[in-house]
Amino acid sequence: MMRILQHGLEDAPPVGPCVLTLGNFDGVHAAHRTVLELAASRARERGIPAAVLTFDPHPAVVVAPERKPRLLMTLSQRLEAFRGAGVDIAWVIPFSRAFSELSPLSFLHGVERALAPRELHVGRQFRFGKDRAGDFATLEAWGAQAACEIHGHALRAYDGGYLSSTRIRAALEAGDVEEAAALLGHPYALTGIVVEGERRGRHLGFPTANLAWDQEQLPAFGVYVTDVTGPHLDGCLRGMTNVGAKPTFEGMPITVETHLPGFSGDLYGKHLEVRFLHRLRGEMKFSGVDALRDQITRDVAEGLAWRPNPSESIS
Repeated sequence: MMRILQHGLEDAPPVGPCVLTLGNFDGVHAAHRTVLELAASRARERGIPAAVLTFDPHPAVVVAPERKPRLLMTLSQRLEAFRGAGVDIAWVIPFSRAFSELSPLSFLHGVERALAPRELHVGRQFRFGKDRAGDFATLEAWGAQAACEIHGHALRAYDGGYLSSTRIRAALEAGDVEEAAALLGHPYALTGIVVEGERRGRHLGFPTANLAWDQEQLPAFGVYVTDVTGPHLDGCLRGMTNVGAKPTFEGMPITVETHLPGFSGDLYGKHLEVRFLHRLRGEMKFSGVDALRDQITRDVAEGLAWRPNPSESIS
């Protein structure tokens, strides 16, 4: 079972030695997972724990809130992804203004006291410390005196380009959920509790589960083929999910609503995960309820018929 530490730099208990990775890990994308799994493998070879050090909230929330990204994952999702990659210890440092003022070497000395890393695996573009002054060269110099092997990794996507959470957000904002899945290594997912909605879908003959989603980043407005899972569902169900403000009915809030063809149970108050597979169309304004109902009928038929390209499928 993975041990979770949530301490500041000064009061973290000593749990080393270990093989360490560190970073923000928003989305825990395919390249992140490769580095995490490599560190876990090296830890097993050495007979010591694999550890990951991350931050919460995201540093930009504290140092540059006007540039704060819409996060792809909740902290609990990140922790679950670390666990799945074979990590033994996850240290979540509360990121604060005072912490942001630490020099790179002060940060590294705190890491050394608590974790005594024998290897450190990190993306070569990683920056840390006050004014992001610490870089890979800083890590190499520190590693030489701390008896810690420093391994830098190029975080590459399937197409050879640089892989970052920013690139994944751009794909989602364009509605290209298949590209986002290729970069993440799995379909992008929203999680949350089903809440009471306007019941417009039910009146149209297509009842929907209205999700109070946990994540910050939404795909572009439109209609998507989705896979839906939850502890109260019998396996994985195919859904058609609308993300947007329903412009046919003016003045509506943004919602994430999923129709599950053939499902008739009560999902209010239940937790769901909605995984985005394919965009059927963008958001549209219709002349009236009848035109909207006709389009939803076509969306459901197209969504049920849709199948991923086997050469591009992401598990």
